[in-house]
Amino acid sequence: MGHIEVGGLRVAYERVGQGPPLVLLHGAAEDGRVWRQQTTGLAGELTVVAWDEPGAGGSSDLPEGFSLAGYADALAALLEALDLGPAHVAGVSWGGTVALELYRRRAELVATLILIDTYAGWKGSLPADEVRARVTGVHRMLAAPAAEPAPVLPGLFAVGPPPELIPLLVDVAAGVRPATLAQQVDIMARTDLTALLPHVAVPTLLVWGRLDARSPLAVAHRFAAAIPDTTLVVVEGAGHLSHLERAEQVNDAIRDFCRAHPPAAG
Repeated sequence: MGHIEVGGLRVAYERVGQGPPLVLLHGAAEDGRVWRQQTTGLAGELTVVAWDEPGAGGSSDLPEGFSLAGYADALAALLEALDLGPAHVAGVSWGGTVALELYRRRAELVATLILIDTYAGWKGSLPADEVRARVTGVHRMLAAPAAEPAPVLPGLFAVGPPPELIPLLVDVAAGVRPATLAQQVDIMARTDLTALLPHVAVPTLLVWGRLDARSPLAVAHRFAAAIPDTTLVVVEGAGHLSHLERAEQVNDAIRDFCRAHPPAAG
């Protein structure tokens, strides 16, 4: 693991491989370790960087009032510090929303977008009553007496996590910081990036689990209709975390897409 300092924050990352840069942005209540199958599977032809966003993993705690723009600015600083831009930028779930915000603020750092089972913010992708229910549910969970962290929240997998990943998921769950999750949920509830989608001017890969119950396939179709240059890959038998549940299929899709769209020199 390496790290950089950004505005008083430590931002940790893993960097492996050689070739065009691919930056991986994990979801909420996770850290960069959830990309293990991608860092090992794609490093043969890509420089793969998986960050621990502020408030997760080896990175600093979130300052009070940290915003979606703050995440994007920290990510931009990482790309610049490692001289990676323009890069393929991939995000799953909440990480895809961060990727879109990076594009909105610093499009010159983004060669392509790879959006996996994601949202244009919860406000921008889900019915208002569903957003309210999610916010209420997370805050109720965070207010409950401390208990052994669950390795998998309901609805993340189509049929359950691959057994070989359960030790990793337990470790990741144990490292979740309640203050981070509370801030992220409130950010997602306020965020609507749908107006940005028609203005995305880079090739965009959409990877979606057919059985995603958190961000249903209908959300992917709305992304595909709005973003001018999209490729949609539907992963059969996968739920919300398709990059974990069907890693080889997702890796193949990412690899083929990156080969077809090599980044221009920065």
